[in-house]
Amino acid sequence: MRTESDNVVVQTRGLARFFGEMAAVSSLDLEVRKGELFGLVGPDGAGKSTAIRLLCGILKPTSGEGTVLGCDLTSQVEKIKGRIGYLSQNFTLYGDLTVDENIEFFAEIHGVRNLAARRNELLDFTRLTPFRKRLARALSGGMKKKLALACTLVHTPDLIFLDEPSTGVDPVSRGEFWNILSDILEQGVTIFMTSPYLDEVERCHRICLIHRGKTLMSGTPEEVKAALPGKVYDIECESPAAAYAVLRTKWSSSCLMLYGTHLHIWSRNGRPEAMEAVAMVNNHGSGTAVLREVKPTLEDALIGLVSTTESKGENS
Repeated sequence: MRTESDNVVVQTRGLARFFGEMAAVSSLDLEVRKGELFGLVGPDGAGKSTAIRLLCGILKPTSGEGTVLGCDLTSQVEKIKGRIGYLSQNFTLYGDLTVDENIEFFAEIHGVRNLAARRNELLDFTRLTPFRKRLARALSGGMKKKLALACTLVHTPDLIFLDEPSTGVDPVSRGEFWNILSDILEQGVTIFMTSPYLDEVERCHRICLIHRGKTLMSGTPEEVKAALPGKVYDIECESPAAAYAVLRTKWSSSCLMLYGTHLHIWSRNGRPEAMEAVAMVNNHGSGTAVLREVKPTLEDALIGLVSTTESKGENS
């Protein structure tokens, strides 16, 4: 498979990986452009981590085709591995080694020359210079993530894969981590990531929504939101949780999204159905409800698009 443009760094068509008869990834179509932040999004079990392992050359495709940085996924795996960085969910640091020693270890694996200068650059870049002599096991969760990122970047990759990089990190450290990622993008490095946090997904230039190992759609976050059929309404009432419980007797969880003090209902049929929901809330004593149409959030869109796909599958 040939890359259509020098601007395209990842391209796949019908990429699949089976484990026995189980399809972890069944039909993945991707196109990632140079210098962008690209997000792979989907429910748990959608195949996101398997997809990343396929693109990194860790797993061999069962079928389909793809290129990464112009290299074929089946015949040029070693070339790919030399030009990418991969930060997995369970990236292993060595607790008995210091920050300096961990970076040195990964530099040796990748054959990095002039390590001293590169290590100092990475320590400064990740704000870890004051902690360079500290054992990795003594670092906070956020600092461990930053050290793992430094180890991933030690050989100056053109493309980095991040599999839920900020999971388990406190909000302040997560913000610091994202500042570092922004600096990486400014250096022209392409970032391909997965994340369970939709506020992070909103930062992506483009995203690909996958479900059950298949590509549902790709586009900017705004394009994905615009693809949701029907309308989304906010129901304001005194007890949104009680209203949600009432409405769940008729509507599925894919149509109802509870956001703390706000309740969204997604209706394929528009306002009449939403007014029916308001009447149910009022009749069950959950407080007087007020209805207003709102723009869908990314969460609304992702849940709704997955639900729509499942409905089509059931009806086909």
